[in-house]
Amino acid sequence: MKVNRLAAAAAVTAFVALALTACGPDETNGTAAPTGSATPRPLPTPTATATATTRPTATTRPTATATATPTASRPAQVPVLGTSWASGQKGYGQPRPATVFNGGDPTGLVEHLAWSSWGGASATGTGTAEYVGPGQSVAAGTPAPADVVVFDLGTCNGHPAYRAIAWYFPTHGQHFDATRYLDACTGEDHGM
Repeated sequence: MKVNRLAAAAAVTAFVALALTACGPDETNGTAAPTGSATPRPLPTPTATATATTRPTATTRPTATATATPTASRPAQVPVLGTSWASGQKGYGQPRPATVFNGGDPTGLVEHLAWSSWGGASATGTGTAEYVGPGQSVAAGTPAPADVVVFDLGTCNGHPAYRAIAWYFPTHGQHFDATRYLDACTGEDHGM
């Protein structure tokens, strides 16, 4: 009976040590990690071992020790869409943005984005954008389904990012052309 209590005490001690390690201070600066942080950081995966003496004698007391060891694995950072390069923008500097807006006129706006992929060499999604046909003014544009492709995975300001974005309107006979895009890090227009 004493052996079962000892094993139970060792298991409880290991659990408490594991819980304290997982919920403890931030390893990098000794402070608690902020809640609601805009950039989630991976937490270390703790491991725990417990040992216990199984036969206490009249001169010894049962002991239980627990040690928790964080592992050093860090998953790769999720890439973002470029970086903000002008005021009034939306979606730049974020992973999987629901809205992309370059600022300015409505032809630089894609809303209600649903991404079918993210994190590979390129990512694709669909949304709604302002379609302006040949010879039309921007004022005559109408909302239409748009396919969006982000590509040229690299870095912007030292962070993993898709450095190019393009959208097109398949319902109006358009298709993806990797030579016509907007530089998502600088805003330079390459035939969009």
